[in-house]
Amino acid sequence: MTYSYVSHLYCPKCEETYSTKEKQQLCKCGSPLLVSYKMDELKSNFSKEDLLKRTPDLWRYHELLPVEDPENRVTLGEGMTPMLHMKNSGKEMDIPNLYMKDEGLIPSGSFKSRGAAVGVSKAKEVGVKELAMPTNGNAGAAWSLYCAQAEITSTVVMPLDAPEITRKECVAAGADLYLVNGLIGDAGKIVGQAVKDYNLFDASTLKEPYRIEGKKTMGLEIAEQFNWEVPDVILYPTGGGVGLIGIYKALRELQELGWIAEGKMPRLVAVQSEGCAPIVKAWEEGKTSAEPWENAETVAFGINVAKALGDFLILDAIRETDGCAIAVNDMKILDEVASVAKADGAFVCPEGAAAFAAAKELRAQNWIKNGEKVVVLNTGAGIKYPNTVEVDAPILQKDEKIIKQATTSK
Repeated sequence: MTYSYVSHLYCPKCEETYSTKEKQQLCKCGSPLLVSYKMDELKSNFSKEDLLKRTPDLWRYHELLPVEDPENRVTLGEGMTPMLHMKNSGKEMDIPNLYMKDEGLIPSGSFKSRGAAVGVSKAKEVGVKELAMPTNGNAGAAWSLYCAQAEITSTVVMPLDAPEITRKECVAAGADLYLVNGLIGDAGKIVGQAVKDYNLFDASTLKEPYRIEGKKTMGLEIAEQFNWEVPDVILYPTGGGVGLIGIYKALRELQELGWIAEGKMPRLVAVQSEGCAPIVKAWEEGKTSAEPWENAETVAFGINVAKALGDFLILDAIRETDGCAIAVNDMKILDEVASVAKADGAFVCPEGAAAFAAAKELRAQNWIKNGEKVVVLNTGAGIKYPNTVEVDAPILQKDEKIIKQATTSK
């Protein structure tokens, strides 16, 4: 039985093709590379029924993933995260069919484990021994952990302001961690020089082709969890945008397989912060690529990406699905962290909260219509961002009692 039906890599800009049997980075034209599969063979040999007896992780879709030998698979059990009906939040937003795919319940505490699992597995398969990457925190943590299992040395550079727990994950996993007094773009420049100086494999966002394939499993799972009836809207917190690109790719591949209806595609929404919104600005101006954002800053640190290498792919995905791009301010993001936790008991990350805030705004504008099925991606665990919630609790002495204020009921 064929484990993977991977065919080749191709450039979405110049259409040059590359082999999946050896190390690859960007196309010679500078574009990210995408993975192509033998779809005709897949149609004949892979069916939805094949999934019924498989383990509930992302490797259940191995035919649509690029790792050709299962012995190279590096896994911590990632995938098949819950799809939760957010009834109380949905009632408050007037979106009764509001759902959250909770990526906080995954190894490393964020959806970055998906890209790391597939990216590191394929790196192992093609003989990578040492890699380097810039990160806003979660990706570096995830890749460090998976590299440890794969016995690949990892070098990680992250901004000094990145969430503290992510640097601890890197150190615990044995990564060579460096902190830079700047943004992820500055970390990227340092990594780029190290790649040249020490002949490292560059695992920066979209500079290797396989992170997308791990992230696309979110799209495969969404379709499967809704019994192959896709939702009307999917909101995704967008920094580098790999997850949004991956979800779009997954749904297109499912259409080609005939597993979801050809004419139905969710409207994809790229959510950013007003403090860093290059995709939103490009979308509003009708451009096909984005300009770097000046002085980028937001509490949703994971989407604080001033310039995304795959910006044209993000904008294409939005455009092709009749979606949109929207920015929300930091105050609304922090308010939504508390609101969602109070309403439905889900402690979401600030990036996920941004997507909830965007859903609320789009419903108020009637862009999200009455009765539509809406999925928000919560991309990480709220506990990784303890500073998003301020605690002002009274301190009791050992012999004191709790005194509650009397309340009157109507």
